[in-house]
Amino acid sequence: MSGAREGMTVTHRRYIPYSHAHYAGDLVDGAYVLGLFGDVATEMCVRADGDEGLFASYSDVQFRAPVRAGDVLETSAVLVRVGTRSRVLDFEARVVCRGRPEAGESAAEALPEPIVAVTATGTVVVPARQNP
Repeated sequence: MSGAREGMTVTHRRYIPYSHAHYAGDLVDGAYVLGLFGDVATEMCVRADGDEGLFASYSDVQFRAPVRAGDVLETSAVLVRVGTRSRVLDFEARVVCRGRPEAGESAAEALPEPIVAVTATGTVVVPARQNP
């Protein structure tokens, strides 16, 4: 039986290494964050349905602030709608720490308020459950 319930939340944190910088100013491409959304979606499906599930679509993606190498990014998925086999998730990526190379090679700070960098809504599907 499915344990999926609306309001269920999964959160990951990840340091963004400088090897992932793709553009000038140590910017990281948006696809990197979408990959992280896929990771939290997978854990959501495992916790809610006992299966990794499959990502079906995004209905909205908003890039709101830059993500840079040296950031610590917190990504969350919230289960907002449970269908028979589909699950609609709201995603948010927040910068919670940021490197400060202008202050020194390894300088960084925990931000007093997270910066919302990317938001999205997506749909995942899980297999139909078989009755024993």
